[in-house]
Amino acid sequence: MGLLEFDKLPINTLVGADWKTFKAVTADKTIDKGFRNKYYLTKSVCRLLSLLQPFEDARYRKIADKPLEMDPVFILGHWRSGTTFVHNVFSCDKHFGYNTTYQTVFPNLMLWGQPFFKKNMSFLMPDKRPTDNMELKVDLPQEEEFALANMMPYTYYNFWFFPKHMLEYCDRYLLFDNVTAHELEIFKETFLKLVKISLWNTHGSQFLSKNPPHTGRVKTLLEMFPNAKFIYLKRNPYTVFESTRSFFTNTIQPLRLQDITNEQIESNLIEVYRRLFYKFEEQKGLIPEGNLVEVKFEDFEQDAYAMTEDIYRKLNLPGFEASKDEIGKYLGKKKGYKKNQYKYDDRTVKIVEENWGMALKEWGYSL
Repeated sequence: MGLLEFDKLPINTLVGADWKTFKAVTADKTIDKGFRNKYYLTKSVCRLLSLLQPFEDARYRKIADKPLEMDPVFILGHWRSGTTFVHNVFSCDKHFGYNTTYQTVFPNLMLWGQPFFKKNMSFLMPDKRPTDNMELKVDLPQEEEFALANMMPYTYYNFWFFPKHMLEYCDRYLLFDNVTAHELEIFKETFLKLVKISLWNTHGSQFLSKNPPHTGRVKTLLEMFPNAKFIYLKRNPYTVFESTRSFFTNTIQPLRLQDITNEQIESNLIEVYRRLFYKFEEQKGLIPEGNLVEVKFEDFEQDAYAMTEDIYRKLNLPGFEASKDEIGKYLGKKKGYKKNQYKYDDRTVKIVEENWGMALKEWGYSL
């Protein structure tokens, strides 16, 4: 177990932001009473670490112009739809490169200083995610939105720090509905930088992305990577509601710099789910034929090995034969994993059926 408990962190993940990003994200935002010590400590550490940015920038220039060998594979789906498990399975294939847990917090200390800072992070961080007991290690695959949030101010995950603006961030940086041309250009440049650093770091030739916010950005991702492949995960909305509510209300506690009630969090996540669902349905037709596979997570769980092989075949991905033993070994180790169990009370059933009925109907889920 790490030295620090997740829910008692004295700082938040903005410690790893570059100074320009930190100032932009926090500009004109209210820091509520009770969070000011965390804010000032985070700000101080961030400012100190930002002094190392020139060393990182100098090293990045050496790989900045290297072209990608292949367009990425994107694992999409709403939070708590099984994206982490699928990401872990596919990352057993060593031709894939990915964002690591260390990189999510310190994306600006990858090419310079990583061994020192990673060792300290490993010593301090918890060894399991508090919400679902999934293993946490510095080199394990991780979603990239937290890393992007420390590299630029134009990401949805700013809501973890300033939850009063959650729906504003949703429209602008999750769905890109109100994003400016300048912000969109910065997003593309920054994301491409993250991809190149991730491939360098994990020695991969094709980037494997697992990032729920990308579910609302298919159009932009295709502009960047016209031949990208997409795996879209669907999961029982009743389970997703219970799991997401638990995940958001617990995860936000050590990160937030503003007050927000659990009722407000619940109301926001209900609306974000709706907007994300419709945005993906609107844009998925842009994906070239043969480059999208839609999967029910329950089906994947039932026979993950066969489903993985089938996805490789349908998307014409390289690497299954070379990695099938590692995939089988990983799945063998997960057989004893105990998932959280959820019971759907009458209130949950009512909320899901009144607000997410479109997903129940489209995907064929019922009680």
